[in-house]
Amino acid sequence: MSAVNLPPCPPQLKQVQHYLKLASDYDKREPVVSYWARLYGLQTALKIDRKSPEARALLTSLMDYLENFKREHADNESVTSDVAGQALVENVAHKLFIWADGEDRAARFNKNVVKVFYTAGLIFDVCEVFGELTEEVAAQRKYAKWKATYIHNCLKKGETPIPGPMGGEDEGLGEDIDKEGEGAVGLGWSQPPQPHPGLPSVPNSDPTGLPSVSSSSPTHGIPMAPSGSDSLSQPQNTPAAAAYSHPQVPHAFPTPAAAPVIAPGVIPSTGDNLPKLSPDKLTKAQKYCRWAISALDYEDSKTAMSNLQKALNLLSTGQDS
Repeated sequence: MSAVNLPPCPPQLKQVQHYLKLASDYDKREPVVSYWARLYGLQTALKIDRKSPEARALLTSLMDYLENFKREHADNESVTSDVAGQALVENVAHKLFIWADGEDRAARFNKNVVKVFYTAGLIFDVCEVFGELTEEVAAQRKYAKWKATYIHNCLKKGETPIPGPMGGEDEGLGEDIDKEGEGAVGLGWSQPPQPHPGLPSVPNSDPTGLPSVSSSSPTHGIPMAPSGSDSLSQPQNTPAAAAYSHPQVPHAFPTPAAAPVIAPGVIPSTGDNLPKLSPDKLTKAQKYCRWAISALDYEDSKTAMSNLQKALNLLSTGQDS
């Protein structure tokens, strides 16, 4: 897809600019992440300002981009399916989080670690386009933003950060990061991190890009009224607006400490004693399988096996690990 040219982001939509920058950095690495980031930016902008000429110009351009992207990637499941798109975006954020958390716990503190935590927090924000975040995803987002701010402030003051969670507990961290994550988002870096999907060790140089995954993204256009009208004030009343309001899909992503319930080498019993699963649990089992496939795209066998074992455990016992 050709380069995305959007009008300047007006001051009142400064909050949206962080996600548009994220999308720009991902355009070549993983277009699907760019798509969902711009969709999240559009949804956020519509709640802030849809009437001023500057805001309308940006909104119109975003809608055109989203509509064109969805048409050009109509055969990409990550664009046409919220479940597949959600799994991909969560996987990107999760990989970043795991890498930054590993560096932090190993006491390897530098700007790159701060930037990776920062970017993970932004991408976890983008996951809200799929509905309310699960406790696991929300906790990782909160922790990533808190860590980005904490390590940044320590480095700025010349202090040595404390590795890992304060007091050895993840709970209760990040209370000083507000709902929009301005503590981390407002740090003012011009470039987010650049770890590869495999997340190898990042050198101390100042990176200029972002990670990647596999590709794609969705959207339909919302008709814009002629100048002076107020059609943007009620976009939810148009059929096309439904494309910007994604259903709440129950989802979760395994946290770093998650461990499979099934012991290695143990195959669950099969036969008539298998439990009858509810539709929600069947959907969850399908998601574990999707996440396993996504992990294999990164050549991450450990995560793939963990998710497959979770799916097997759920199918054989009816219990979600």
